[in-house]
Amino acid sequence: MLTERKLEDSGLLDRVISINRVTKVVKGGKNLRFSALVVVGDGNGRVGFASGKAREVPLAIKKGLDKAQKNMIRIPMDGTTIPHQITGRYGAGKVLLKPAGPGTGVIAGGAVRAILEVAGVKDILTKCIGTRNPHNMVRATFQGLNTLFNKKEIASLRGKTVEELDIL
Repeated sequence: MLTERKLEDSGLLDRVISINRVTKVVKGGKNLRFSALVVVGDGNGRVGFASGKAREVPLAIKKGLDKAQKNMIRIPMDGTTIPHQITGRYGAGKVLLKPAGPGTGVIAGGAVRAILEVAGVKDILTKCIGTRNPHNMVRATFQGLNTLFNKKEIASLRGKTVEELDIL
């Protein structure tokens, strides 16, 4: 269940990845609450995720959006794709993220697609390996995106210039 809208005041894009109904059985009956997993991005390389919990769905989404805006990370981009191939891991889930040529589009499913679209990645190939649990997929994707390097960082680590890397 994915919904997208543009946050009015901040100019950020957001997506609701999943909404989960949680019931707690107490002495007086059942307490019904909702958990919403949301992603926020600016479409220009910044993206964050969070889970909000409340008694009503709209409040859970709003709480998640507020938390996600505070936990945004910047991902390195190489044009409209990522700089290199990476595998993100979390729990039983793995996400393979592979750069693609211009015009390929976002080839991803579910939670991974939502993250990459709000982050502003236009061309990428992905594969979910292991679990399809949205929480694990989101965390594995973020773990992979967090460990990406851009060309300048790789060149400085190797003691070379960016032009020397492009020749190799």
